[in-house]
Amino acid sequence: MPSVFDLDLPMLQSDDLDRLEALDLAERVAKESWIARTDLGVAVLHQPDVAAILRDRRFHSALSKIREMNGVDGPEGDFFANRRPSILSMEGDEHTRLRRLVSPAFTPAAADRHRPAMRRVITDLLAPHLDAGRIELVAEVCEPYPIPIICEVLGAPAEDWRLFSEWATGIFKIFNGNLAEDLPDIESASVALAAYIADLVEERRGTPGDDLLSDLIAVESEGDRLDTPDLCMLAEAVLMAGTDTTRNQLGCLMAVLATQPDRWAELRADRSLIPRAIEESLRYLGAVRLTVRVAAEDVEYRGVTFPEGTFVSAHLAAANRDPAVFSDPDELDFHSTRPVEQMTFGSGIHRCLGAALARAELQTSLEVLLDSFATVSLDGPVLWKPPSFGIWGPAFLPLAFTRA
Repeated sequence: MPSVFDLDLPMLQSDDLDRLEALDLAERVAKESWIARTDLGVAVLHQPDVAAILRDRRFHSALSKIREMNGVDGPEGDFFANRRPSILSMEGDEHTRLRRLVSPAFTPAAADRHRPAMRRVITDLLAPHLDAGRIELVAEVCEPYPIPIICEVLGAPAEDWRLFSEWATGIFKIFNGNLAEDLPDIESASVALAAYIADLVEERRGTPGDDLLSDLIAVESEGDRLDTPDLCMLAEAVLMAGTDTTRNQLGCLMAVLATQPDRWAELRADRSLIPRAIEESLRYLGAVRLTVRVAAEDVEYRGVTFPEGTFVSAHLAAANRDPAVFSDPDELDFHSTRPVEQMTFGSGIHRCLGAALARAELQTSLEVLLDSFATVSLDGPVLWKPPSFGIWGPAFLPLAFTRA
């Protein structure tokens, strides 16, 4: 079979484009081919192929190669070489073991018990602004919203949310494509978080609470339990998976709804549409554009070979707009059920473990915003984050509203 690199493929080059232009380019290229060339390797663009690549265990998470992808080696790479691998990048038996142990703690029912805290946090964030009739949503709501929820989920004191916010900011620099420069901040934040969680674990071993760490300490399957390094690693994964994604997806949702007053009126009239609205926002403008896999061996797929070591970008945003799968893909539809789930949470063994928590946070925040705003519109231009950001959304979102 021919190698993917022997094919005459269109080029998906979007470095100089903003995120919306990059999405438009991906949609145009997808009409020409199911696969495209990128600076890193190749990208698959159609929904069935994105799903197939993500579900094929011969393709591993590229997070395990992030050091190589950023050209960081030698002593600078010791941090990655010496730390316990994250569940976000693990493969094989160890990944299967951890997913088996932790999955019961990440069910919708487990997420739902935190909805009162979610409602309380976002209500308190909105309260000082309700008489003003305008708000810059990113700084005032989106950015601070998820961190107190993560504290609640892990069982950390609410007053420590600023510490978690600082650690999240440092750790998330791993996705910004400048690893050599950002590594000291990433390492400092990761080490500080691990030390904090290790102390909290010891406390919870003696005094369990109604929180995720207590659940994970208690879990046991076939005589297997999680140790303290496992728990520290999982806490970092929760912080990574549950912070920037929610911040940015909430911003994306409100940036879209602020330009579609009829949709806002629909949701205020029928709150049963909220879960569907969240799924559509994840499909229509997801905060995660793509996820990268690497071929762990030579892989034959659709009549071509992906040589071992090939980086494959599973283009979630293009898959979410695939017209062969989603009818009227460029329209928000809150009333009919799409036949295929949106791809923003990924698929396969690395599908987002915190998807239920993210849905609960987004649904609850939208409920409170609908309770607070009778109407909402843009109060100026939206400033979007650079397209290089791995997790993306508005950097500045000025809204005008009438109070409900």
